[in-house]
Order: sequence, then structure tokens, then C-alpha cells
Amino acid sequence: MSKHVDITRRGAVCELRLNRPDKRNALTLEMYQVLGEALQSAEIDPQIRAVLLSGEGTCFTAGNDLKDFLAGPAFDDPGHPTVRFVHALPAFSKPLVCAVHGATVGIGVTLLLHCDLVIAAQRSTRLMLSFVSLGLVPEAASTLLLPRLLGQQRAAALLLLGEPLDARTAEAWGLVNRVVDDADLMQEAREVAEALAQQPPEALKRTKRLLRLDPEGQVRERMGVEVSELAACLRGEEFGAAARAFFDKRR
Repeated sequence: MSKHVDITRRGAVCELRLNRPDKRNALTLEMYQVLGEALQSAEIDPQIRAVLLSGEGTCFTAGNDLKDFLAGPAFDDPGHPTVRFVHALPAFSKPLVCAVHGATVGIGVTLLLHCDLVIAAQRSTRLMLSFVSLGLVPEAASTLLLPRLLGQQRAAALLLLGEPLDARTAEAWGLVNRVVDDADLMQEAREVAEALAQQPPEALKRTKRLLRLDPEGQVRERMGVEVSELAACLRGEEFGAAARAFFDKRR
């Protein structure tokens, strides 16, 4: 259990809430480990029929905690908590709902591609894929799934330029299912998760499997390629310069 991830149960819904608001819910390796283990536990628990992801404070998540990330194992280590969590997302067979708000960055956006329903706060939500500006490449098979969902040109603008996406545009483009007032975000997300949990569970799992069917293993293959490319970027000068600039700004 991590003090930065709250795991609660509301009936047949397991809620995973990032709770590191002073750091804008920046994800540490420990948090990735807890999230991955929580998905595994929910997968095998017959009483859990849906999972809801959310974040405490001003945003869903600002992405990775850079200092913690750099202190961890090599990114291409198969046991890396981030890699294990990313691979757990497409393997999760039960409905996955996300409530997103605030300036949500990096993996906070790419993981949405593996959620079944996404509810976004209208006023505060800004989705940003700032990998390239940090000298990095994206992960979570986003280089495959984002063009499929949005089209090549829109995906390029988001990934190459890091252009922010507001909630209404994300809804119009199909990345978000529903946009609600900020004050209503968690109530709406919980109602959606509960509605899913009340559906016949076996039919729900089978339908999700059909919706996400990947017979040629393209998602897992792309994840592997992205991990290799990202590991190379982490050793590169462009990322080194971006990291130095980031830490200098924090001093």
C-alpha cells in the first residue's frame, strides 16, 4: 500500500485515487507498483466489476516524478514498475473508467487510450503530451493508438508539438466520452462506473475483449518498441539537457 494511492471500494467498484496533490500527483515508481498490483487484484476479485481512476488536488497527474524516475532502474528493465503498469492496462479485462481534470501530462494522457470510458472536467482539463520537448518519445502504444483514434494529423500535432487539448475538443475528437462541470466530476464518474458494474459481468468482459481485440499483437509490440526507443532517449543528450533545465528551474 502506498500513502500516495488511495484504494477504496464502493460496492462492486474499486477506486484508485492518486493522492500526492502537493506534487500534482506526479507518479513515483512506488505509485506505479501499487497501481499495477491493484489492477491485478481487481482482475482476480469476482466482487470487483469495474475500476475508477482519479486524482486528488488540482490535476489528475502531472506525469512522472522525474527525480524518482531517474533514480530507478533502467527503463528497458522488464521489471521496471512503469513498464509493468503500462503493460497491465491493455491486459485488464474489466471496465476501466477515468475521471480527468486539470493540467494532465504525459502518461496521464496516454493511459486514457486504454480506458473504456473517460469523464473530463470542463473548465480545468488540459491534456498535454510533452514528450518531445523533454527529448523523449511517448509510451503506452500511444504512437499506434492515437493516430487510429484521432487521425494522423491531429496525433502529430499533439505528439510532435505538444499542443494542449481542452476537454471539449478531446470530447469532439473521441478521446473523452463525457464533459461535466468540475464540481460534478467525481459524482458523474462514480455513476458511470456503477452503471458498468451493474451490467452482466461475463457479457461485459467478452464485449470489452471484442472491442479491444488485437489478434496480431500490435499494441504489445508497439509498447516494446516504444520502451526501447524511450530507453535510448533517456541516455541521450537532448533529454539530459531538458532534465538539467528542469532541475535548475526547481532550485
